[in-house]
Amino acid sequence: MPGKMKKSAFSIIGTSKTKSLVERTMKIVFFVCGSVAVLAVGAISVYMIISGAPIFSKVGFREFLFSPVWDPNAGKFGILNIILTSLIGTFLAVLIGVPIGVLTAVFLAELAPKPLYRIVRPAVELLAGIPSVIYGFLGLIVLVPVIADIELAVFKNSATHQFTGGASLLAAVIVLAIMILPTVINVSESSLRAVPAEYRDASFGVGATHIQTIFKVLIPTAKSGILTSIVLGIGRAIGEAMAIILVAGNVANFPLPFNSVKFLTTGIVSDMNYASGVHREALFGMGLVLFVFVMVVNIILNLLLKNGGERVDK
Repeated sequence: MPGKMKKSAFSIIGTSKTKSLVERTMKIVFFVCGSVAVLAVGAISVYMIISGAPIFSKVGFREFLFSPVWDPNAGKFGILNIILTSLIGTFLAVLIGVPIGVLTAVFLAELAPKPLYRIVRPAVELLAGIPSVIYGFLGLIVLVPVIADIELAVFKNSATHQFTGGASLLAAVIVLAIMILPTVINVSESSLRAVPAEYRDASFGVGATHIQTIFKVLIPTAKSGILTSIVLGIGRAIGEAMAIILVAGNVANFPLPFNSVKFLTTGIVSDMNYASGVHREALFGMGLVLFVFVMVVNIILNLLLKNGGERVDK
């Protein structure tokens, strides 16, 4: 009997030592992975600053950021219209896509009958797996001709409007709004399903209807996850190039709905293969502006997430 007790004690000690070794090893692994992520962000930041900063000394900070004229052949490298296009296009795409995505997530999480859920849910997952260039092709084939007809009807008597054939900011915004739907729907639905059942029961217990419970309890409680879906949607929209280069027209005009426009991403993609000298440096400068914009948006939205979480805790 004492022998068995000693053997058991030694096995427990051995197991605890093994667990301790595993714990220390995994902490090192996690630390290394986290350090690699931080170093990668730091390296990208340094590279973008080194590559994009020279254009400000050669062209001028004010000329580069606040001039609307982009004509590399004439030595004009103003990207104001391109910046405005990216800002307005992303904002409008989020303004259209987020409400549709959140309401679809509410429908899937709370209201959809199971037979319909089995149809809609795979469709959403399929949207997430479609390559972006396919969205661009579909927009070019289906959406652009429709917008061209609308443009012709609206501006048929206009002597100043330059017809684009439908390749416009409006087409780009609609394509981007469709592209961010899967991200918004998936993350928002997961957040809504994560709300504890007790919250629903308490709401029903005080006499609230199902719809009142959704809008007064579930959505506010899942606000953090929904905001996260918006962050991811903005990242998808502002970083997209292949889809919108096919439907936007790729001309550095002021961003009006029926104007052909150039986004920061499409400007870099379309010109990088042949650009050289100051033109190439200007493209790196556009990349730096895009990088700073993405960082600022993420910081602002993360602060909103943090403040929202603190309010919920209180």
